[in-house]
Amino acid sequence: MSDESQNKPSKPKPSLSQEVGAKAARKLKAQRNAAPGVWFGLGMMGIVGWSVAIPTLLGAALGLWLDQRYPGGRSWTLALLVAGLAIGCFNAWHWVTREDKAMRDEQEDKHG
Repeated sequence: MSDESQNKPSKPKPSLSQEVGAKAARKLKAQRNAAPGVWFGLGMMGIVGWSVAIPTLLGAALGLWLDQRYPGGRSWTLALLVAGLAIGCFNAWHWVTREDKAMRDEQEDKHG
């Protein structure tokens, strides 16, 4: 039974300056590629939520005003609430898509 580890050439141990340089490079890379924190995620949810809520509420308010001024068989409140919701959802989708593209472009710049 032969011991193969004795036949393999040993790797030269890196010098102290090389080890310190490698650790510093890893630390800088970790700082640049830091994952977004909890507050970033909550902020994103807040922005997306408000981008949907504001047009929805504005549509409902305008619909209430129109229903009071021009009563009739149609409900302006319901129609404009749905229209505001659709506009808000489109706005949120557009914003999230733009942010996703910006993050992907940033990742490509770092790796490319």
